[in-house]
Amino acid sequence: KQWYQRRVAITAGRYDHHQRSFTGTMSSLTDGKLPFDTKLSSAGLVYLHFGRSVLDQLIPEVSDDHKEIIYSRIYEYFMEEIDAVDNGINATEEKPKYHVTTTLGGRVRDLNPPWNETKQDFDGQFERAVAMVGEELVKRVNGMANVWLPALKIVKAAFEKRLDVDSSGQIVKFEQGGCPWKEHLYKLESGADCEGSVKYVVYGDSNGSWRVQAVGVKGEGFASRLPLPEAWRGVRDQELSDLIAIPDCIFVHASGFIGGNKTEEGAMTMAKQALKLANL
Repeated sequence: KQWYQRRVAITAGRYDHHQRSFTGTMSSLTDGKLPFDTKLSSAGLVYLHFGRSVLDQLIPEVSDDHKEIIYSRIYEYFMEEIDAVDNGINATEEKPKYHVTTTLGGRVRDLNPPWNETKQDFDGQFERAVAMVGEELVKRVNGMANVWLPALKIVKAAFEKRLDVDSSGQIVKFEQGGCPWKEHLYKLESGADCEGSVKYVVYGDSNGSWRVQAVGVKGEGFASRLPLPEAWRGVRDQELSDLIAIPDCIFVHASGFIGGNKTEEGAMTMAKQALKLANL
């Protein structure tokens, strides 16, 4: 059986977060080693105490240092949401602009038997919820260990060559797109004391064309550090090439966060011209 189908005996009350006096967070219960201030639910408490053991079972080949990175990241990008929802903590203080109904919690909620069903199988639906959440957790862990972490080497090499790509240091080029680069780039910039310096990433896509993508503002959703010029946005193909005097253009997204060109040279020229137009 999968690890998440096994039964674990938990001392009654030890992982109950409903007491009035309980205010524990990952930060407070690890002496600040993990910088997460969301109040823990019972799920977070179990993860705090057993998460590392689960990682030892799922990814035994990964080094302890990398497991610690994954342990923190799994909390930040998987468990913290569960804790927040269970404790009634909104993701934002602003009024949401639209409904988000396909979250993990929403999908678990949808497994509850209908209120008007004659024979409600709570135990059976609970088992389905356990399997679904367990499968998703395993997928996240494997993705971080086998996809996200290996990308660091690629991003680091490209970041270190950025001055060879453009003397401004504001363009990073990947020979092949698809690797998760954003968080690695933010961390590399921080380590090099040049946070916010890279404006565009240029990379090849699976169709043989090239993309120029504006680097996002860390922690601000869809906002970009320097979107592609407003006059380019929403324009395509030859019309775009004529407009900006760069051949082989494919498109620029209406928001300016990404554009395409048939050639590497064309994509690089788009990025450099965008910097020039912004006086950078």
